[in-house]
Amino acid sequence: MEQTDAVRRKINRTAEAVGSLLVDGFHYLALFAIGASIVWSGVYAFIGMTAKGHAAIDDILLLFIYLELGAMVGIYFKTNHMPVRFLIYVGITALTRLLVGDIATHHTLDWGIVMVAGAILLLALANLVVRYGSARFPSTPTSERG
Repeated sequence: MEQTDAVRRKINRTAEAVGSLLVDGFHYLALFAIGASIVWSGVYAFIGMTAKGHAAIDDILLLFIYLELGAMVGIYFKTNHMPVRFLIYVGITALTRLLVGDIATHHTLDWGIVMVAGAILLLALANLVVRYGSARFPSTPTSERG
């Protein structure tokens, strides 16, 4: 009976090691694929701007979105924690880009602009709550941080 338990424990350890290896491999492969697609999209957008001969404000904001996404992937790669604040920053930048583009094309003030501005304010408040929560209630004790 002890031999059976020893074999079972050995099989479990081996399966756990192989499973961890496969999960980590997929994790890194997916991160590299996401990072490469962000770089590819950013370069494509930049080439489009240079072909036009100028960059509009919404083009520059698009590059900031790519920068924030790249930073988010880098932070996730280093820490294995999803930085929610960066997602909020991406949302704020995307809504700002929408707002600037809408005002530039329509030149009219309507409730759509107010709603987008309200959504930006809501995301900014969400960012404040996340920052306050992470400072007040850290996920790891202060003594364990490096």
